[in-house]
Amino acid sequence: MRGTMMDFPLTIQPILERAGKLFPAVEIVSRQPDRSLKSTTYGEIYLRSRRLARALELAGMARGDRVATLMWNHSAHLEAYLGVPVSGGVLHSLNLRLHPDELAYIANHARDRYLIVDDVLLPVYESFRANANFERVFVVPFSGGKIPRAHENYEDFLSAADDEFVYPLLEENEAAAMCFTSGTTGKAKGVVYSHRALVLHSLTQSLTDCFGISHNDVLLPASSMFHANGWGLPFTATMVGAKLVLPGPHVDAESLLDLIEGEKVTLACAVPTVWFGVLAALEKYPGRWKIANPVRIICGGSAVPESLLRGLDRFGFHITHLWGMTETAPLATTGLIKSTLAHCTEDDKYKIRAKQGVPAPFVELRVMGAQGEAPWDGATSGELEVRGPWIAATYFEAPETADRWTADGWFRTGDVATIDNEGYVKILDRSKDLIKSGGEWISSVDLENALMCHPGVREAAVIGVAHPKWQERPLAVIVAKEGVSVQPEELREFLATKFAKWQLPDAFVFATEIPRTSVGKFLKTKLREQYANWNWGR
Repeated sequence: MRGTMMDFPLTIQPILERAGKLFPAVEIVSRQPDRSLKSTTYGEIYLRSRRLARALELAGMARGDRVATLMWNHSAHLEAYLGVPVSGGVLHSLNLRLHPDELAYIANHARDRYLIVDDVLLPVYESFRANANFERVFVVPFSGGKIPRAHENYEDFLSAADDEFVYPLLEENEAAAMCFTSGTTGKAKGVVYSHRALVLHSLTQSLTDCFGISHNDVLLPASSMFHANGWGLPFTATMVGAKLVLPGPHVDAESLLDLIEGEKVTLACAVPTVWFGVLAALEKYPGRWKIANPVRIICGGSAVPESLLRGLDRFGFHITHLWGMTETAPLATTGLIKSTLAHCTEDDKYKIRAKQGVPAPFVELRVMGAQGEAPWDGATSGELEVRGPWIAATYFEAPETADRWTADGWFRTGDVATIDNEGYVKILDRSKDLIKSGGEWISSVDLENALMCHPGVREAAVIGVAHPKWQERPLAVIVAKEGVSVQPEELREFLATKFAKWQLPDAFVFATEIPRTSVGKFLKTKLREQYANWNWGR
């Protein structure tokens, strides 16, 4: 017996229509390159997204053609997020911080047909232009300047289209968007998101026990819209009609705090390194920002140390930890405190919040070790595997990567983790970042998080370095807080209360900064190269 419900395809089209009909007056604020603020509304975004869809249609875009973007977070990028997929195209956001050779490889592998690029990012485009195969390039006058004659003006492209756009009848499993992984190991790999996956992901993000994004929120996405599907936030915010505050190219701590204060932001998202900077600014300039309302923070990309949770809590910024990947669209876990754990002490609650959280609805997780699936005991570790309706089932045209999926259809994440009896996931490390010393494993993440609880440490990264006796030993790279002097023996004593002697770093080096990936994570491959020939006798 079949149900009697309508066969209604889950696509981005109803999300755009809902915003245009129900929330036309809700504001979208974009910070421009000159730091001024530009305001538009969902009503205008609705009209311009449909105009973009029509313009692409008239330009000959076929169903499934890729439209690349090379853009900061601002309203025109939101138009592309919505206008391209509703027209039957596939939005492909390019990571503007990648090397030109990698950008050219990604654009060509994706077979991007069109490119929409900010005028301020034309130098990035020019750096790989000769090796890319875009048919047409449209330049957004983001800075308000003149567009070079060699390029097409995005505004002219929209203006030349009529208002006769009619939504094509899309099937919910058609491609809507694609992103490439960061490519820290080997070539970057493409993930293609279906309309159905994005709709289900958006609905889940709006749940109170996940991100809780609602119409009453003022949302500041400080994570780049080219990173991991924009964290899904452009679609979810549009679906619920939340006010958006888009920071453009200005994501330094003081600029973000100015926006949070001025626009009365209630919800913000970014990787931990951004919030380290925000905490440092709040501590350096006490009382400078008058932020009356509590600010919820969605934070992922790497582990959030307990010290950051506690530090931001003092200023009314409450972090909810999550875990996800480009391959998971990216929401996979979220760090709620379960009602059955409400009796826990504050210290125990911080320990729970420092974990990566419990699986989101419809996301299934398991930890696999040498003996098969590990018990949920919080102690037995293995590789974290995941499956669900918005989890990638394959990479785009990369058959050589088939071993990233198990025979029974689970995605092998490459993260080493435990799951406790309450269902909380704790990421111990990336498999390539675990340190093997004398046959025993040491978690670099645990050491880093403990070091960043020291009052004099701003950031810490721990790597394994080859050792003549123990195979590898931990080396810690430390960024001290401004004006603070920290000694290695002091840090070793601090860690000794939490770790066995053999787990402690054998060396501490001090740096002004830690190298980062294009999306703000610690770039441990560079650190391992830098310290590969470390002399343990020094």
